[in-house]
Amino acid sequence: MTPSKQEILAASSGWVAGLLNVVPGLGTGYLYQRRWRAYWLTSALATSWFVAGALLGGQEEAALTQRHQLIGLSGLLLLAAVTAVEAGLAVRRARQD
Repeated sequence: MTPSKQEILAASSGWVAGLLNVVPGLGTGYLYQRRWRAYWLTSALATSWFVAGALLGGQEEAALTQRHQLIGLSGLLLLAAVTAVEAGLAVRRARQD
């Protein structure tokens, strides 16, 4: 008997999923939870953020480089924080159902 998606999600640990979304890479906690759509969406957003930074930062002066790097890092950290919280909340919702 194969467990359902909700059973797999409810059996996962919310804090582990959240930590995996922050520490090793964006969306890794979604792989732990077997939530493929959320993983690919997060990967697409992170890739888009990198591409936008590369395109916008290609013609800048050296003084602006550090500022743009800080903005880029802040965006990735924000994405990691949002996905970590969402992964934990998804476990909570699955356990309540």
